[in-house]
Amino acid sequence: MRPMLLACALFLALAPAAPALAQPSDRGLDKDIIASQGFLAGHPDMRFRLAGLRAYRKGNYTEAMNLFRRAARFGDKPSQGMLAEMYWAGQGVEADPALAYAWMDLAGERRYPMMLAKRESYWEKLDEATRARALEVGAGIYAEYGDDVARPRLERELRRARSQATGSRLGFVGSIKIYLPTPNGDVIVDGASYYDKKFWDIEKYTEWHDAEWVREAEGTVDVGELMSAGTALSEDDAALDAALDEALYEVPGETDETDEAGQSGED
Repeated sequence: MRPMLLACALFLALAPAAPALAQPSDRGLDKDIIASQGFLAGHPDMRFRLAGLRAYRKGNYTEAMNLFRRAARFGDKPSQGMLAEMYWAGQGVEADPALAYAWMDLAGERRYPMMLAKRESYWEKLDEATRARALEVGAGIYAEYGDDVARPRLERELRRARSQATGSRLGFVGSIKIYLPTPNGDVIVDGASYYDKKFWDIEKYTEWHDAEWVREAEGTVDVGELMSAGTALSEDDAALDAALDEALYEVPGETDETDEAGQSGED
């Protein structure tokens, strides 16, 4: 799958920022929740992934790579896969097959079939010297971005955002009413839905993501045509765009203290 095709796959229905759930009636509600400013502010993995995809769609590859790297720090496997594709294609950076393999190997850490297939296709194209370098730089990337270190970062963010809910310490979130702006007007969401454990508990959240990405591999839809209309935003995209801008503005003081270490390990 070429970089643009992977970007398409990642962007589908916020992929899986608004996943296809077992009950169709839940899908729209989850999509409204996940595309809201408050949710994105508390989920840096999705926030930076979607910001990266927006930059990628506009051809701002250097910006996209920086944003994907920030999402990757929180264990976002799709963003790690996009970094791999961009290193492979030389988008926003000089092409580097060894780094591409190392990032795709990390993206396959949770055994997502799409990422594993790409990883193996990369490996087959590498010569022995490049394979050796890929394994060498991969150790540093795992040390900075692997799940062992990335998940605790994300868990801290989820816990902090969750603790800010009115009444959350007392267990009263079910009585909260949350208003989410959508293209069709405000949607009222009860606290029990908004603060469902699949969104805020690190174990449930990871399981939810993993199940959706494994399911992605079971489909046979060709996503290659989905970006053919260019980068124009639909009405739904525009609503997400606004929420994303607000979420990014909401947390301008974030630091990425390990980026320097991560990048030095890739040189």
